[in-house]
Amino acid sequence: MTSFLLSLVGMPGAGKTTIGRRLARELGVPFHDSDHEIERRIGVPIREYFSRHGEQAFRDLEHAVITDLTQGVRGVLATGGGSVLREANRAALRGAGTVVYLHATPQSLHERLRHDLSRPLLQVADPLQRLHELFSQRDEHYRSSAHLVLDTGHGRIGRSVHELRSQLQRSYPFLRPAVPQELPKPFHGVHPRSARER
Repeated sequence: MTSFLLSLVGMPGAGKTTIGRRLARELGVPFHDSDHEIERRIGVPIREYFSRHGEQAFRDLEHAVITDLTQGVRGVLATGGGSVLREANRAALRGAGTVVYLHATPQSLHERLRHDLSRPLLQVADPLQRLHELFSQRDEHYRSSAHLVLDTGHGRIGRSVHELRSQLQRSYPFLRPAVPQELPKPFHGVHPRSARER
């Protein structure tokens, strides 16, 4: 397959990892997750690193990981929700291939994340208000980074993967599925069993 990198950006909970992993599996390409790569390097959960060292240190580390990934991998890349805050990250993602913004409203994200304790920026008294704030800060950056925008607010993973794959196949013909093998031709003669039962 021709080498390509598809990067997914969007708010926490928009479906970057879930959709990305399933899409990569269907396309038969590698899947990468920048947050997972960060945790592999530091050896602790991001939430713990975040609380120990602060957001600035985390963003520096995130930038280093995204730089490495965009220069050295192919397939599908799920990025952290705040990766677009740095212009250098946005440029790296766009320069490496196609960027897709998985768009979802703060209300729909809140429904998905209200019991999720793994996201440090949402461990506040009013997570919905925090999601509105993050959305207002980041939406413009997601849009300026992206070549495509896909609505994932409906929460149907299969539908999102199908829609994204359909859009990608128009830009990347080599992603089209292989022509299915020809099915056996229907039997038009007298089936032996039918002949016996007459």
